[in-house]
Amino acid sequence: MARIAFIGLGNMGGPMAANLVKKGHEVLGFDLAASVLKAAEKSGVKPASHASQAVKDAETVITMLPQGKHVLTAWTDILQSTAQGTLVIDCSTIDVDSSRKAHEMAKAAGCLSLDAPVSGGTGGASAGTLTFMVGGSDEAFARAKPILEAMGKKIVHCGEAGAGQAAKICNNMILGISMVGVCEAFVLAEKLGLSHQALFDVASTSSGQCWSINTYCPVPGPVPTSPANNGYKPGFAAALMLKDLKLSQEAALASGASTPLGAEAAQLFALFEKQGNGGRDFSAIIEMFRERK
Repeated sequence: MARIAFIGLGNMGGPMAANLVKKGHEVLGFDLAASVLKAAEKSGVKPASHASQAVKDAETVITMLPQGKHVLTAWTDILQSTAQGTLVIDCSTIDVDSSRKAHEMAKAAGCLSLDAPVSGGTGGASAGTLTFMVGGSDEAFARAKPILEAMGKKIVHCGEAGAGQAAKICNNMILGISMVGVCEAFVLAEKLGLSHQALFDVASTSSGQCWSINTYCPVPGPVPTSPANNGYKPGFAAALMLKDLKLSQEAALASGASTPLGAEAAQLFALFEKQGNGGRDFSAIIEMFRERK
């Protein structure tokens, strides 16, 4: 089993590290929040007083952090304490440019590196059923795959450095757009006197089917496990959806891609967050559409 350092033990990182422990790996963890680090310790993660302490003698280092600037700062620190040949994996969702800079830093330090953002939310993190979208060399991917499989059920090698982030940004732009469309359809159905169940029964089995309706239906009833049945307690917070949509639009601007629906979805989620809904599940945006005249 591997000796793994895990930096960033929040809502996603905490359960991911716990699953590594369950699979028999030795996991040393660090987080700036003492309460988060204490919670991770209860799952078997050995706490470190600093990131550099966690990564010392680690064979693999995993980071799960909020933004690209945090990843670059953390990697600048930890790469000073890692041995050459260490595998460093970033599971954060960040911009492609920052991800590629992190890869360059790792290469300069003599380390292998991957960008491996995830899909599946906190439920998938806890259940060990995440999807990993991975960018980096074949050698790094081959070393990382058994470790990633301890935390997820689908591991996809998308290409070279930054390809994992590119895949995540594109995927979540689709998700944001599709959720807006599903929410609009349910609001229209309500206005037309059509029940939630009737629309679900039709759309979930015909041309309207998509993850946003089949698995994550934004109204209570049809899909019992969706956040709509739990007061929109987040599996995937609206603030995180907005973050990903902003990343998609930054990438679109930089690459010259036309993404008008992605831009509109970003604006809608920005308004939803501005109304104080950033901590709610992103499917709760249906309530904003109900209120609009």
